[in-house]
Amino acid sequence: MMEENSLHKSEINENQDQPETMSNEVENAAGTGQTNQIIPEPEGDHKTEAPDNSDLKGKKKHKKQVEKEISTLSAEIHELKDKYLRLYSEFENYRRRTSKEKFELIKTASEEVMIRLLPVIDDLERAISSMPENEKSSREGITLIYNKLKTITENQGLKVMVIERGAEFNSEFHEAITKIPVDDEALKGKIVDVLEKGYYLNDKVIRFAKVVTGS
Repeated sequence: MMEENSLHKSEINENQDQPETMSNEVENAAGTGQTNQIIPEPEGDHKTEAPDNSDLKGKKKHKKQVEKEISTLSAEIHELKDKYLRLYSEFENYRRRTSKEKFELIKTASEEVMIRLLPVIDDLERAISSMPENEKSSREGITLIYNKLKTITENQGLKVMVIERGAEFNSEFHEAITKIPVDDEALKGKIVDVLEKGYYLNDKVIRFAKVVTGS
């Protein structure tokens, strides 16, 4: 009986020592920072996916197509610009030419009429110079008509050539009808007489002066 009691007491003491041992183990683990915690694994698959080669090829192909279209459009723009500049240049030349022709036409529009009036002016001048002094009234009437006609033609740009005796002969303005011998050496090859007056219309010769030169 005494032996049973002693065994029972020893078991009680062992059970009392077990919680103290467990608490010591927990304290030691906390002191060392070694806790048996379970770290959860991250959810999902975080592996890096390899790039798709088909997508890269498609992007490169699209880029080449865009670059080709840009190059084509740039060439077309350059060609159109060149055509525009050439057309503009041609138009400017045409505009200047037509403006000049129009100006010349306006200046010489009355050229044919003036040429037809020149013989009338010549006849009036001959009539005035040959009219006797005693026919004063007729002379004054013809002179009045001549002066009016002369004023009208001069306002339209008609001018008579002024040629003096001994002037140099110039084929651009003069027409030599004949030559006559002269005693003065200074008159040889020069103009000695005017048979018919020459005329300008706005600085353009519409009739050459008919002259006689010395020889």
